[in-house]
Amino acid sequence: MINKHGLKVEKEKAMPLVFEEIKLDCGYRIDLLVENVLVIEIKSVDSLNDIHLAQTLTYLKLGNYKLGLLINFNEVLLKKGVRRIVNNL
Repeated sequence: MINKHGLKVEKEKAMPLVFEEIKLDCGYRIDLLVENVLVIEIKSVDSLNDIHLAQTLTYLKLGNYKLGLLINFNEVLLKKGVRRIVNNL
């Protein structure tokens, strides 16, 4: 749906993880990366908790992205399941 509006979207974008001299080419996967700027992490859980927030914030920091959305589709009203996350704005 986002692609139809002319935006570049990468699905399950691999994020390498480097620790000391060890590099894992695919340490993490971002659910959606829009225009190489917006990280979208998708969940379907009873409620979002701190670990979901930490996961999204980790993606923002590792990729040096500034803005993320954490979306939980397991809500009656979708707007209640959307959290905006920023990295050093």
